[in-house]
Amino acid sequence: MPNKQPRLDDVFHALSDPTRRAVLARLCQGPAAVSDLAAPFRMALPSFVQHLSVLEKSGLITSTKKGRVRTCEVKPQALDAAETWLSAQRTLWERRFDRLDAYVKTLATEDTP
Repeated sequence: MPNKQPRLDDVFHALSDPTRRAVLARLCQGPAAVSDLAAPFRMALPSFVQHLSVLEKSGLITSTKKGRVRTCEVKPQALDAAETWLSAQRTLWERRFDRLDAYVKTLATEDTP
């Protein structure tokens, strides 16, 4: 599959869930312990840790363990691949819409006597 980019797919998968997006938003304020990250969510800790695993697999966060505390930190450079892809898609569609607009204008001028 030529468009298959595992890292990009992992990033979009990670961003597809509102819980994971909320975790990323919180981590943009600075590193946090897993227990602090989990506190606002009504789910069992193992379920929450699965969300963190998805984020870590995608490269959006890293975690380190010091003693009994695991701390997570955001890695915003992982969003570069998604940003590049989205920018290319935006450019592609803007060009298509520009061509469509030009075509519609030519049709309108042809219909005018």
